[in-house]
Amino acid sequence: MSAKNTQDRAAGAIMGAFIGDALGVGPHWYYDLAEQQRDYGNWISGYTDPRPERYHSQLKAGQLSQAGFILKLTIQSLVERGGYEAEDFCRRMDEELFPLLDGTPVNGPGGYTSQSIRESWRRRVQQKLSWSQTGGHADTAEAAERTLAIAVRYACQPDKLAQAVTDNTVLTQSDEMVVAMTVAYAAVLGLLIQGHLLDADLSGKLMELVKNNQLPFHAVTSDNLQPPPAGAEPPRAGRFASPDALLTPSYMARAAADPDIRIEPAWKVSIVYGMPCAIYHLLPATYYLAARFHNDFESAVLHAINGGGQNLSRAMLTGALVGAQTGLSGIPSRFLDGLEDAATLRQLAETLASKVSEK
Repeated sequence: MSAKNTQDRAAGAIMGAFIGDALGVGPHWYYDLAEQQRDYGNWISGYTDPRPERYHSQLKAGQLSQAGFILKLTIQSLVERGGYEAEDFCRRMDEELFPLLDGTPVNGPGGYTSQSIRESWRRRVQQKLSWSQTGGHADTAEAAERTLAIAVRYACQPDKLAQAVTDNTVLTQSDEMVVAMTVAYAAVLGLLIQGHLLDADLSGKLMELVKNNQLPFHAVTSDNLQPPPAGAEPPRAGRFASPDALLTPSYMARAAADPDIRIEPAWKVSIVYGMPCAIYHLLPATYYLAARFHNDFESAVLHAINGGGQNLSRAMLTGALVGAQTGLSGIPSRFLDGLEDAATLRQLAETLASKVSEK
């Protein structure tokens, strides 16, 4: 694959995430789909203003939530430092985000601060703890929403990707299962930027990286998921207890391709896997939509939004995966035209994308 195509995919992943985030600020967190449809109609087709008294009520259509704010901050650090530097990222959090927070949920950029960021703010600002002690036990996809930028930067270097994503994730989320699923999502995004397909074979490619010690997962089984030899511990042992988070994407891709498995309309995938905020609800739906609509950015992100619940995160993560498959050139212009400050965001995305092949 040419460097140009790789860079197009990388930029598409970043802009796809920003678009997914902005699509969610209006209809975010409707768990009653009848209420969502009453407020926004039967099909949300673009950016919308939040209703009064809801989570992002001070925002307007096309603006970013706090997740988008933090993603932008992460990209700026990656671009200016040439790669991931924890000290620079933490300084930016200390200086650019935390002074805007007060530890309550309905506060800060975008009008809402996630649980994991609130917990880190308390440890860092109120308790004066070091960044090595700021991670909490929230089981959300919050870290995945920002570390997807790190995955873009190191898309061609899976070992560096895994280490940097792990190091950044634990600043706000310390649960090992959450960290493993976050790293797995980042590894998937990296392969898609390289040009691999989100299909039944992708998990096998991820497992090859485990075997080659490029992804830090403990290979608890032998090849083809067969039991290990009796009395023997598999030789490939990594930080994470099992590789199951790497196997999920291909199961979802199989479901999307199987004519006997029907989720219609596709937005109902949120009901199948669950509407809540936990990463173990979000990622299966995200993988399903990104596999089913691998060449249709619009359908992927809009079905993610119309599914309700934690649709902002679902659309953000789906947008990155599908943007990595269609490339920036495959994202319909209307989503870029309606995104506030799109020119600046695009410049950041393209600058980061230009560094993908660098060591």
